[in-house]
Amino acid sequence: METIFTKILKGDIPSVKLHEDELCFAILDINPVNKGHLLLITKEPYPTLQSCPDEVLAHLIRLAKQADATLRERLGCDATNLIVNNGKESGQEVAHLHFHIVPRFKDDHKNIQLSKETYTDGEMAEYGKQLEF
Repeated sequence: METIFTKILKGDIPSVKLHEDELCFAILDINPVNKGHLLLITKEPYPTLQSCPDEVLAHLIRLAKQADATLRERLGCDATNLIVNNGKESGQEVAHLHFHIVPRFKDDHKNIQLSKETYTDGEMAEYGKQLEF
């Protein structure tokens, strides 16, 4: 399956590459929330977390930790957001597994918030039983 990320990896689409190894690569996001917003991307076009082998996911998480440290050290950011949209209904625009790592700064006035719902009486316990793993 060809995606925009496989085209970037092949060099068909220009990008600013920050990292590449045998399993993954990292580029700057062309529409950043903040400057330095990067994407960690699997080389194989796994569409979702569920389709990605555990060893590749573990490697991706190690790279996310390394990217976080780099952003903090070199940009002086105060925090980061690690975002994975997993499936179309979650907002995933490219069916190719990737993590957004967004540098955050005190008073950057960026609003990346999840909407909040509440449970009715007993509902939380029901969901808890249903979702145990």
